[in-house]
Amino acid sequence: MKKTLLSIALSTVLASTALVSTQASAIADIEGLSANAGVVSQYFFRGVVQTDTASASAGLDYENGNFSVGTWAADVQDGLEIDIYGAYANELESGLGYSVGFTSYQYTGEEFDTSYNEINLGLSYGIFSASYNIGEHEVKGGSDEDFTFLSLSVEHEGLYATYGKWGDDFLDNGDYLELGYGTDVSGFDVGVAVIINSEELDLENGEGEESLVFSIGKSF
Repeated sequence: MKKTLLSIALSTVLASTALVSTQASAIADIEGLSANAGVVSQYFFRGVVQTDTASASAGLDYENGNFSVGTWAADVQDGLEIDIYGAYANELESGLGYSVGFTSYQYTGEEFDTSYNEINLGLSYGIFSASYNIGEHEVKGGSDEDFTFLSLSVEHEGLYATYGKWGDDFLDNGDYLELGYGTDVSGFDVGVAVIINSEELDLENGEGEESLVFSIGKSF
């Protein structure tokens, strides 16, 4: 069943890619504007399962100098996740990169989730990068929850490893490790990753799990 659903999702993203390709020349005419479409065999966000099946997504980004804004949407089975974000990024002569941004996560489904809003801080140097995010989760019928999220990553020639940890008692300070590889195949971004999350992030069984996730995408 999952294989069938993945085949359908792959067909969907390929059809979407063909549709977006017809608009590629128009996008190319606007300097700094780019688009993307993709599918994952299972959607995880910071170590937390978002879907039981494959998930298709698409996004639009605009860059002007050091500033960027964009939007990205993904199928989460119960409606869509819609992200809106913006950032300022720069790199010093020493090679140290830094960024400051804001992201809003909105959901169209009645039961899936509410909204999250966060400030994003990032540092990078060579193959290493880190991000620290400070946010607030809207809670229906209750007090909003504050949270933090820290991630540390290393990437080299397509191979990467990311460790992430929630903080401020959000999701009981759960953490996860993601190991993966991505490459270009005939103009498509193809990837595979192993995601190992702690029991706090395993919202279904509370035991922690290891998951193998495949992805394919296209940028324009």
